[in-house]
Amino acid sequence: MNEQLLWPRYATPTDLAAIEAVPLQARGLPESTYALLARAAEHWPDRIAVSVLPAAARWREPMQRTFAQMLADVHRYANLLHQLGVRRGDAVALMSPNCAELITATLAAQLAGIAAPLGAGLSGQHLAELLRRSGARVLVTAGPDLAPGTWDTVRSLAGEGLLDTVLVLGPTAATGGLQALPAVGGVHIGYLAELATAMDPSAFGGDLPRAGDLAAIFHTGGTTGAPKLAAHTHANEVADAWMLAAATMFNQQTVVLAALPLFHVNALVVTLLAPLFKGQHVVWAGPLGYRDPDLFPAFWRIVEHYRIAAMSAVPTVYAALTRYPVDADISSLRHPMVGASPLPAAVREGFQAHTGATLVEGYGLTEATCASARTFADVPRPGSVGQRLPYQRVEAIAMATDGTWRILPAGATGVLAVSGPAVFPGYVTRRGGAGHVLDGLGKLADGWLDTGDLGRVDADGFVYLTGRAKDLIIRGGHNIDPAIVEDALHAHPDVVAACAVGRPDRHAGEVPVAYVTLVPGATVTPEQLRDWARDRVPDPTAAPKTVTILDELPATAVGKLYRLALRMDATRAELHTALHDVPAVHGIDIAVEGSTPVAVITVQATAHQAAVKAVLDQYTIAWRTEVKP
Repeated sequence: MNEQLLWPRYATPTDLAAIEAVPLQARGLPESTYALLARAAEHWPDRIAVSVLPAAARWREPMQRTFAQMLADVHRYANLLHQLGVRRGDAVALMSPNCAELITATLAAQLAGIAAPLGAGLSGQHLAELLRRSGARVLVTAGPDLAPGTWDTVRSLAGEGLLDTVLVLGPTAATGGLQALPAVGGVHIGYLAELATAMDPSAFGGDLPRAGDLAAIFHTGGTTGAPKLAAHTHANEVADAWMLAAATMFNQQTVVLAALPLFHVNALVVTLLAPLFKGQHVVWAGPLGYRDPDLFPAFWRIVEHYRIAAMSAVPTVYAALTRYPVDADISSLRHPMVGASPLPAAVREGFQAHTGATLVEGYGLTEATCASARTFADVPRPGSVGQRLPYQRVEAIAMATDGTWRILPAGATGVLAVSGPAVFPGYVTRRGGAGHVLDGLGKLADGWLDTGDLGRVDADGFVYLTGRAKDLIIRGGHNIDPAIVEDALHAHPDVVAACAVGRPDRHAGEVPVAYVTLVPGATVTPEQLRDWARDRVPDPTAAPKTVTILDELPATAVGKLYRLALRMDATRAELHTALHDVPAVHGIDIAVEGSTPVAVITVQATAHQAAVKAVLDQYTIAWRTEVKP
């Protein structure tokens, strides 16, 4: 491997052309995530690879593994999976909060077969469907000592006959013995570490993965119906991780904090795979990560203790951190990265004022492995989420009614599309006799991925988001980007997070309404926030009709804002008002059928349906009535 070719200069936006003058194939990237780990163990065998905290409150008591030890653990776990019958095309499901064993188990699953991480927050019905679709019969999961609720879910799934083997994880640096595991008829159950003790730590006994083999299957969040399963090849993950690691701002001394769950691509690519390229030390927060109430009060001392230089989090984490006084030396924190949802200007400016550190913003999606663009802290482009990463193309496209695409000129707004080595091969629709069946489901065309995001790309490859195509609020034919409502509300000092959606309106089709969460102790009223936004949105038609204060905005299983839930709530509220005087209406509910919210109105008798129809025909929404005497 030519190390000089592997690491071009990548410090400023102007370096992109010189980087791409050398074909990616000539750079000699590792063939697989396993080869990437093996390279790290060869280069830095005795260097600390990971420090895993048992919990945020025990941040001074990490369990540490060197790169050589990490590789040996992966060999043991992968050899156990191989002994259990897992082969190259077989999926291994993983469902657990972050812990030391999960990190190596994830890499071992990609070595022996295909990793299929699952979020334990999904419903039992969705988890069962994802297991069936992936074909996974082996599950690596949290045991009763690590996550009792997850363990209860697993026992239920095992009892349904969906699993052959359950490999159980214990807490990081557990003290004392672990609970005995109950028998479940026909299912082999045991602690992963115990079962893997006798396995060979020096090498993997099966076939090594190749670049084009599937490495992982990630669920995408599932805002409607069961989540989709996006497949990643080893080449996808290695290339995307390299594009991030290639940045000159990262070196071998960069210590990275990881606190996002490993069922999210950001945790895998940004804080597990990318650090392997330069032998970086990664500090993994406890099993709850950023959701641990003990993490934020100790956060700055953790940064000082481990000399954290880089981290990856969502905007709400950075907003929360500004409420905790800096009580330690955090001069090491140079590269805090933010992504997954739009970054409000108030959060960016507030964090920089509080810490002196400039947020590095990124843009990406699971279907493009993880990251497709990133900003440069020293070269600001206001409003941009960053320049496209090397070897990826990002363009704004116009879509014709026949489904064909046309690339728009630089600066024009359209639907963003991505191509290049990080674009996924498709969604897993089922496991067939010849392997997993993949389908682009209308998102792929000639190597291009339709992101569903609206935006523009300038001549230098910087991407500017303007909203989600499906999230536009259309008021009387006038398109309203929810971001302009949200930006106005984010500017209020008491607002932590905001989301604007369309509420059905019999006159305008839709009108904007907003939902917000507030800082603790805030006394501002919904009416005051509505007036605040009205006075600050650039377009009067975008002024929200109402603002609703919530304790927490709804999120999908992977932490993305769940706008559909808020649109459904807004629709329900409007119909309650509209049908208030209609006799014999028993209930109003919103169901998701396919990908469409449908209002379901229950009435006392068939004779009452006409009165409901007279009202709902004034709205541009899908609805139906049901008779329930």
